[in-house]
Amino acid sequence: MNDDYPAETEKSIFRRPIKTFVIRAGRMTGSERRCYDELHHVWCIPFEHKTLNYTEIFNNTNPVIMEIGFGMGTATAIIAENNPDTNYLGSEVHVPGVGKLLGEIKSKNLKNLYIIDHDALEILETMIPDNSLSGFHIFFPDPWPKKKHHKRRMLQRPRTDLLAKKLAPGGYLYFATDWQEYAESALEELKLTEGLHNKYDGFAPHQEWRPRTKFEQKGIDAGRDIYELYFVKNEI
Repeated sequence: MNDDYPAETEKSIFRRPIKTFVIRAGRMTGSERRCYDELHHVWCIPFEHKTLNYTEIFNNTNPVIMEIGFGMGTATAIIAENNPDTNYLGSEVHVPGVGKLLGEIKSKNLKNLYIIDHDALEILETMIPDNSLSGFHIFFPDPWPKKKHHKRRMLQRPRTDLLAKKLAPGGYLYFATDWQEYAESALEELKLTEGLHNKYDGFAPHQEWRPRTKFEQKGIDAGRDIYELYFVKNEI
């Protein structure tokens, strides 16, 4: 096991105080607050130590994609609207973003998108069945640029092993970042994750169905490159 995370086994990683996120203070707009208060009970699934039944949630057997850390949810809502025959679960701990996406769900009348506002790793460990997800979307997560914080990154083993475990055969993991060093590190970690293979030779081309967000455009305007990875779980 790599010395960077000697004690982080699949069973212990979720019991430790190391988090892949920080809940940052952020002011909610009046609209976000209203949407959060009025719609949370409708479109947010409470975190429980209970395995999800997707058919009961969505009232269909369509494939399910999970997005880890959807931010303000702009791309999330557009993707869900453009793909009504696919179901989406979004995880996010940033309350203003949850409120914003709840408003988008209502305004777009989306029936295929639900939110779990909790730590994604704990959701995966306790609520997501093995071999059940058709994909993961991980777009522009916190890169944790300082070396002492690299242990907080989502895309590193053994966390990538857990992601692979939750994917159905043929399911994909789609990652995008504007932080080159994180992209290179994630590429190596995913290459070493059992059961996954890279769909492309190195970094992936931009998937045209993924809309660019204001955050992403800001990085491009600042001269930063966008790096994308697209890995697929091996068929059994």
